[in-house]
Amino acid sequence: MQKRIVVVGAGYAGILTAKKLAKKFKKDDSVEIKIIDKNPFHTMLTELHEVAASRVDESSIRLDLKKIFANRKVDVVIDEVQTIDFDNKVVKGGNEDYAYDYVVIATGSKPTFFGVEGAKENSYTLWSYDDAVLLKDRIRDMFRIASGVTNVNERRKLLTFHVVGAGFTGVEMIGELAEYVPILCKEYGIDPEDVTMVNVDGLSRAVPILPEKLSNKVEKRLSKMGVRLEFDAFVCEVGEDFIEYKRGDEVVRELANTVVWTAGIESSKVASESASALEAAQRGGRIETDSYLRAKGTEDVYVVGDNMYFIPEGEEMPVPQMVENAEHSAGCAAHNITEAIKGSENYKVYAPKFHGTMVCVGGRYGVARVGTPNFMFNLPSFLAMFAKHFINIVYFVQVLGWNKVFSYMKHEFFTIRNKRSFVGGHFSNRSPSFFSFPIRLWLGAVWLFEGVHKVLEGWFESFQLDQFFDGANQFYESMLSATANSEIGVKTAMISNKIVETIDVMTHSTDAASSATDAASSATGAAEAAGEVLINWKFFELFQVIFLSTNTLRDATLDQFAFKIDIPLMNWFLDNVLMANEGFAFFMQKFIVVAEIGIGLALLAGLFTTLAAGFSIILQLMFLTTTGWYLVNAWMFFAAFALLFTGGQALSLDYYFMPWLKEKWKNIPFVKKWYLYHD
Repeated sequence: MQKRIVVVGAGYAGILTAKKLAKKFKKDDSVEIKIIDKNPFHTMLTELHEVAASRVDESSIRLDLKKIFANRKVDVVIDEVQTIDFDNKVVKGGNEDYAYDYVVIATGSKPTFFGVEGAKENSYTLWSYDDAVLLKDRIRDMFRIASGVTNVNERRKLLTFHVVGAGFTGVEMIGELAEYVPILCKEYGIDPEDVTMVNVDGLSRAVPILPEKLSNKVEKRLSKMGVRLEFDAFVCEVGEDFIEYKRGDEVVRELANTVVWTAGIESSKVASESASALEAAQRGGRIETDSYLRAKGTEDVYVVGDNMYFIPEGEEMPVPQMVENAEHSAGCAAHNITEAIKGSENYKVYAPKFHGTMVCVGGRYGVARVGTPNFMFNLPSFLAMFAKHFINIVYFVQVLGWNKVFSYMKHEFFTIRNKRSFVGGHFSNRSPSFFSFPIRLWLGAVWLFEGVHKVLEGWFESFQLDQFFDGANQFYESMLSATANSEIGVKTAMISNKIVETIDVMTHSTDAASSATDAASSATGAAEAAGEVLINWKFFELFQVIFLSTNTLRDATLDQFAFKIDIPLMNWFLDNVLMANEGFAFFMQKFIVVAEIGIGLALLAGLFTTLAAGFSIILQLMFLTTTGWYLVNAWMFFAAFALLFTGGQALSLDYYFMPWLKEKWKNIPFVKKWYLYHD
C-alpha cells in the first residue's frame, strides 16, 4: 500500500525535510512525497535585508522549487494551504485537498505586532520576498522624491527611517540601510545630515542573545554609521507619519515616514490553528512536540523549524527559531518518518548541537559567537563575515548545489558595487569584456606556436620527454650546487655542455627546460659568469621553493630568472610512474603537444574559452613543478586566469555557441539532479 508524505511549507526546514526524504525513498515506489507552498520559489529569509537595501539583486534570494527538486522523488505543488484536517488526514488547499499518511508542518513564521496600535497598518515588514522588494522600492522612492523637495523640513520628514526591533533582523536591516544611505545621498545630491535613522526596541541592548561585549560592538558600529539607538523604548503607536514610544515615564512622539517592523514573530496561521486543534499549542502559536518531533499526542504529524516547541533534555528553554534548528530538525524528522514507514521504530531523539550565532551590520562588518555547546568563542569582524558566508554556502550546497553556490559568489563578491562586501571591491569589476580580446589572441598564438614547434622538433616521432625533464633538473641542481660551493662560474661551465646535449629539444618554450638550454649555452661561452640563488626555501619535506638567476642581478634579464616549486611527491611520480613506462611517457609527450595546439586553437577562436584557460593553468602548474618557469614566460599563467570567466564573452564563437549549449546541458536529467550548471 502506497504511503503519502505531505510537507507543508517550502522554507528552510520544509525544503531540507523533503530533500532528505526523497533521498531515503528514491528507489521505493510505494512512497509518494509532496511539498506544498503558495510560492513557486524558496526565499532566503536571512538575506532579505540585502535586497531591501539594494546590496544584491532580488533574484539572489529566490530559489526555484522546480529547480531544487528536479529529477527527484518530490512532487512540487503550488497551492495555499488553508487548514489541516487531522481526523481525516487531509491537507486542505485553496485548489484541492491532499490526503496524507504522514504530514510535516513547516509553514514557518510571520511578524507579530503585539497589539501595538497602527503597527500593522503603517509599518513595513521584512519577512518575505515581497516585503524585501516593497521596502527596497520605498527607500529609493523616498530619496528620489526628497531630491525634488526644496522645503528642508519636508525633505527631512521624507528621509526619516525607523527600524523597530534590535534583534537579528532589526540590526541587520538598520545596518544595511546605514551603509546604503551615503550611496543614495551621493546619487540624489542629498545632504546626509537630512537623513534620520533610528533603531528602537524595548530591549536594553542590541541582539541580547549575544554576549554583552559583542552587543557593545554592534551598537558602536551602528552609532558610527549614523544610527540613533533608542533602547528600553517600548513602541505604543505607529501613525502614518509618526512613531510613539514610551521610555520609563516619558512618552516620545517623533516624525517617522518609513517604519520597518522587525520586533517579533509568531507561527503562521496554519501552524497556530493546527496547534490549537491538536491541543499542543505553546507560546507564539508553536506546536509542542515529543522527542521524535511528532506533535504532542500524535504519531503521524511531524513539526520542524520555527513551528516546533521542544525543550531538549538538560535544557530549560525551547529550541530557538533559527536556521540551524531548521536544518537539524529536518534531518531528525526525515529519519523518524522513514523508520515509521519501514516499521522498524528505530527512532532518533532530537538532540541538537548548535554552533553559535552571528549578525552582520552592513556588508562589511559583523560579529559572531561560534563553537560547540561546551566551548564558544568570539570571532573578529573579518572572520565573522567569512563564517557567515561559509555557512550560507554549506546550506546552498544542500539545497541547490553548484548552481546556487556560483550564483551566491557572483552576487556577494564578483558583481558587488560600492565595495559593499567584507573583502571590499577587490573581487568585483565590470570592465568591458572586449578588453580581454587581445590577451586571448596573444595567449592562444603562443600556445599554438609552442605546440607546432614541438611537432617540427619530432615530438610525435621520437621519445624526448626524458631529456625534457632531466635537462631542467640538472640545470637547477647544478646551480644550487655551484652556489653552495662558491664555484658558480666554473661549475656552470663544467656542466653546460652536458645540459646543452640533453635539453636542446626546445627553444623559447613556456617551460624552464628550454630556457635552461639557453642559459647553459651562455655559460659555455663565459665560464666566469656568476649566477645567484635568490630563494632556496624548504618547507619540511613537502616542497622546496627555488628562485635563481643565471647571471648577476645587475646584468640579468627576465629570461635569466628561473622559478620552480620542487615537490618530492611529483618527482616520485615522474621517476616511478611516468618515466618508468616509456609507452605511457610517450603518450603523455604527445598529449602535451596536442594540448598546447588545442588550447591555442580554442583561445584563438574563442571556443570553450573557460575550459581552454583552465587547461592552460593546469599545464603551467605542471611545468612549474617539473621543469620550472622562466619569468619571461610566467605571464601565460596569469593571462589564463584573466580569461577564465570573461575571455569568451566578446568577439568569440562562445558568444553564439555557449547559450545554445547551456540550454541543452541543463536539461540533461543527471545535470538537473545534481545542479551541474549555472544560469
